[in-house]
Amino acid sequence: MHHAYVERVVDLLDPAGNVLLNMSVAEATERVESGDPARIREIDGQFALWAKRGNLVRMARSIGRPMRYFLAKRAEGPCLIIAERIDEIAAWLKAEGYGDQFHPSYSRMVPAHHLTEIALLGCPDPSPTLTRFFAPQRNRLSTNLDEIGAAYIGTLAAECDKWLNGIDRREPIGVLFSGGIDSGALFLVLHHLLLRRGESPARLKAFTLNVVGSAECGVGSDANASTRHSALRTPHSSDVAQATRFLDDLDLGLFLEVIDVPSNELNVAETIRVIEDYKPLDVQSATMAFALCRGIRQRYLDWKYLADGDGGDENLKDYPIEDNPELTIRSVLNNTMLYQEGWGVEAIKHSLTYSGGQSRGHIRTAAPARACGFVGFSPYALPNVIDVAEGIPFIELTDWDHSRLYALKGEIVRRGVEAVTGLTMPVFEKRRFQRGVVDAAQFEQIFSHSEADYRRMLTAAFST
Repeated sequence: MHHAYVERVVDLLDPAGNVLLNMSVAEATERVESGDPARIREIDGQFALWAKRGNLVRMARSIGRPMRYFLAKRAEGPCLIIAERIDEIAAWLKAEGYGDQFHPSYSRMVPAHHLTEIALLGCPDPSPTLTRFFAPQRNRLSTNLDEIGAAYIGTLAAECDKWLNGIDRREPIGVLFSGGIDSGALFLVLHHLLLRRGESPARLKAFTLNVVGSAECGVGSDANASTRHSALRTPHSSDVAQATRFLDDLDLGLFLEVIDVPSNELNVAETIRVIEDYKPLDVQSATMAFALCRGIRQRYLDWKYLADGDGGDENLKDYPIEDNPELTIRSVLNNTMLYQEGWGVEAIKHSLTYSGGQSRGHIRTAAPARACGFVGFSPYALPNVIDVAEGIPFIELTDWDHSRLYALKGEIVRRGVEAVTGLTMPVFEKRRFQRGVVDAAQFEQIFSHSEADYRRMLTAAFST
């Protein structure tokens, strides 16, 4: 007797998680269903979308929204579960009686900027096919920094303006703010846009984290007490001082709101459960982002919208190459979107479970905001903004010199902000978010664990 397979797709995605700037969800989904990369590229915003045509399932996402899938086996045919989080997949499988099929490493991340197609045909399952739908043209801009800055920040402003179109003008808007280049430029652009639109800038707040009190090792209540010790803290973190100076220099200090968080609330193990990942830099950043988001939520029960500067470093290639033995300045400048996508979906080191680059690492920002009930917006990670950044002729501007590369970001953004807003923004030396809210000794105390330890914490999170 011929057995007809019955395929099934289970959608666990929250449609409210999409931030579409130029079309409806239905219109965007139709573009994904078409399978046409050029039409999918027309979708503007943060999105994770899927469509089914016959037994073919098509999925696509931007960096700003994670999208996972898991193929479960049933006697009657395959079942594809689509979700934002691994634990959502695990919970569904357990509830439906398929829990014995689950392992977190069996879940798959849809890589950003690629159309992922899966044919639900039964056993054996064919591998997904990946087709790039976002392929920016590199090195197309001139070497004039004023022109580059105006194009880059001008595009950022245009995307933010579209975002504001979808928000009730009575809703408050927060910016996760350190006074660094990316959060600083974003705040000034939003402030400028609200004034230009005739809307009250009083809706805007710059939220800055300040860790206070004595520190513990930060891995939760099961931590070894012998590793704990107190450390006196200065009243304000480096980020608070920087954020204060940034806004005061522009007579905008009234927009700053410092969120004080006790250091014993910096819980690494809990953060790992939230982000479902173990990479040390992402764990460190997410621990601070989670503390800040939770502190805002405790103070403002109904606050909804948060914007952040995540993606700005990736766009302008502003990471210390010397800190990563796998990188050289030639690999950074010669590979399209290396920081956004990692080594590429066909590379040996590409992770099927996690994806690569910021396609993977954006969880450090997205997951804490979502866990605290916020709608997050990361405009630097939008394809239209990345498109401009990839057009910058970095090689010609730097001649392969590290110091010139690191100085370039501040110059481009400062000139762009001045072109768009008329304001000359302060530019401070680069410092990672997680390094700016605690001193060096406390940082080493909180994040004293290795990547292997973080892996074990993640395994423990899925064993409960």
